[in-house]
Amino acid sequence: MTEQHTSLAQGRPLAEGRVVIVTGAGRGLGRAHALAFARAGARVVVNDLGVGLDGAAYEDTPAAQVAGEIRASGGEAVVSTDDIADMDGAANLVRTALDRFGRLDTLVNNAGFLRDRMLVNLDEDDWDAVIRVHLKGHFLPMKHAAAHWRSESKAGRAPRARVVNTSSGAGLLGAVGQGNYAAAKAGIAALTLVAAAEFGRYGVQVNAIAPAARTRMTEQTFAEDMAAPSDGAFDAMAPENVSPLVVYLGSDASHGVTGRVFEAEAGRITVMDGWRRAAQADKGARWTPEELDPTIRDLLTKSPDPEPVYGAQ
Repeated sequence: MTEQHTSLAQGRPLAEGRVVIVTGAGRGLGRAHALAFARAGARVVVNDLGVGLDGAAYEDTPAAQVAGEIRASGGEAVVSTDDIADMDGAANLVRTALDRFGRLDTLVNNAGFLRDRMLVNLDEDDWDAVIRVHLKGHFLPMKHAAAHWRSESKAGRAPRARVVNTSSGAGLLGAVGQGNYAAAKAGIAALTLVAAAEFGRYGVQVNAIAPAARTRMTEQTFAEDMAAPSDGAFDAMAPENVSPLVVYLGSDASHGVTGRVFEAEAGRITVMDGWRRAAQADKGARWTPEELDPTIRDLLTKSPDPEPVYGAQ
């Protein structure tokens, strides 16, 4: 690993000494994050259940391949194939970090898959599966990691812990044909805000990213936009473009940055503003339905237009 993410202030790798869990780290963005943390000096728990886009299991173990890459380059890594959307699996994931490395500093929630359908064609099983892996698969690892960090804080060992969640533009703006995925990713953004408010007292910072990159989930759905350039130009959709932000948010360098959502695409990083109050009208009494049409239309003319839903144009 020749590339290094270093702290200019300290003159050492940005994540040196930290123990980092990355879920869904067998391929795509998760793999890029795990390798980037290893280059930045972290010891990495490489978690991947080893499933396809639809959740079907592989015989091979992608997590073992990534951990092998890290170890072959002189880093330290351990494999976890725990189901992070299962209570016992998420608990064992955190326990793996503590048993193997004696500590846990950063949790990167990244695991997920797609089952895209228009809402009228979306089966209940496809809804439940995507919500389970994305949303519950963020909640449970955070729950168990935060319980450990709370214990550390109460014992007088104040952690400098970090959580980096993975939302999506689909969750922030909506996406046609991805109602289950968009709902899960919107939930992750809201969960990030709650976790940042609740965990801050224990020394934990929680942020989220909304990445745009070439992965198994995007290279089929958005094949033309995600294609790698053939002329050697900057590969704007390479998943490795997102990982520096994740390493930064997962390190001590991000001190004071919490409760935020960042969009990351190519060389661009954007702070996402989220829901904010715009124009309002207060009658000081109960409205009648008949009064609301001119009032609502006036408020809409005074408020910003919403960003367009992906795929709606």
